[in-house]
Amino acid sequence: MKTESPYILVVDDEPDIRQLVSEILEDEGYHVAMAENAVAARELKKQQPPQLILLDIWMPDTDGITLLKEWGGEDKLLCPVIMMSGHASVESAVEATRLGAYDFLEKPLSLAKLLLTVERALENSQLQQENAGLKQQLMLDIEPVGKSAVIERTKDQIKRLAQHNAKVLLVGEAGAGKELFARYLHNNTARRDGPFVDVAVGSISPENSAVEFFGKEEKGKIYQGLLEQAHGGTLFLGEITEMDLETQSRLLSALESSSFLRVGGSESVRVDTRIIVSTRVDLEDEVNAGRFRQDLYYLLNEVALDISALRKHSEDVPGLLGYYVDYFVNVEKLPFRKFSMAAQNYLRNYSWPGNVRELRNLVQRLMILGAGDDIELDEVKSALGSIAKEPLLNSAVPEFFNLPLKEAREHFEKSYLEYHFEKTGESVAKLAAVIGMERTHLYRKLHALKIKL
Repeated sequence: MKTESPYILVVDDEPDIRQLVSEILEDEGYHVAMAENAVAARELKKQQPPQLILLDIWMPDTDGITLLKEWGGEDKLLCPVIMMSGHASVESAVEATRLGAYDFLEKPLSLAKLLLTVERALENSQLQQENAGLKQQLMLDIEPVGKSAVIERTKDQIKRLAQHNAKVLLVGEAGAGKELFARYLHNNTARRDGPFVDVAVGSISPENSAVEFFGKEEKGKIYQGLLEQAHGGTLFLGEITEMDLETQSRLLSALESSSFLRVGGSESVRVDTRIIVSTRVDLEDEVNAGRFRQDLYYLLNEVALDISALRKHSEDVPGLLGYYVDYFVNVEKLPFRKFSMAAQNYLRNYSWPGNVRELRNLVQRLMILGAGDDIELDEVKSALGSIAKEPLLNSAVPEFFNLPLKEAREHFEKSYLEYHFEKTGESVAKLAAVIGMERTHLYRKLHALKIKL
């Protein structure tokens, strides 16, 4: 048996099935270990992490669903798990899938389907690992794209800031690339090998913010908050004005002393974390309006750096188009397409209200939905027109009018909220005020409709 052969763990309390599946897999060149119950499975998994697990649902000690849930909680990068059962309900299959199972096989097993499912699961896992590794490398090698004077000046300022540990406030429009420059700053510091924790402050509801930022202790178990997760590295707080006043107060205290108490804890936790924050609005205006603490503003604003809108360095547009084409080809495995010169010239003169984020989304849309090697001007104009079109202003009847009421309502709510979310600069606080909904309910609604914050 070659050592590089995939290692598979078969967990089933029925000896005949366990032996049969193992022999079939070994005949196909896999390295196989067998466990007759959850106790043996835990021990074998601990001794040598498998690349795939075949797991029976019904076992005498601990059922497979419980074991899957346990492993998923312990290992966020759990290998593919294929569930097996001869008398499982639809609910069991749905629950297994929800917990992260790759697939579900019914007994008696179809040997052809077993081998095909195993092969596909391993291929999918390998592809995910390669993509994760490539994305991680891209994050380490990341550098803002562009050769304009604006970009070169900003990169030079970032490199000088990287030699010091000052807190940095990045100011710029939505989509201008503040998170990208924060990561570029981190990668140029002595902390580059430490974690870079990226937080969209607006995605954290006020009632959960204390636990999210500072962690908690409960029944002897410790949950690390964002400040601890970023220890030895950088914590990037995107759109800091979305933070509620109570959390602002706790963060101020933690940053001043480099220590804090976890929720429910009694011992002080010390951290060494660099703080970078961003905002799309004038923080001084927020301070004057009483929505942001003045003392926290002064603490965070040790060095402020403007991140320019894309329209102010439009000469970088062709380079950005080429960069994102390469990105989607290499990372997302999309077919290669290139922008014609006419399309590039048109986009150089486009106003880019959504900045680099809008450009990235445009490239992705054209590569997914388009056909042919070249992206021509008409196709670009059509794509921009569909992006800019406001919902429900078209004279034609919207497609969701033909859906049942419940589904139509969900489509309308999603379009309505996305429209106003973009108009308010992607600010949850402003969105809540505009549509007249309490923020806690709004958070739940946004998450339920899968609207990315």
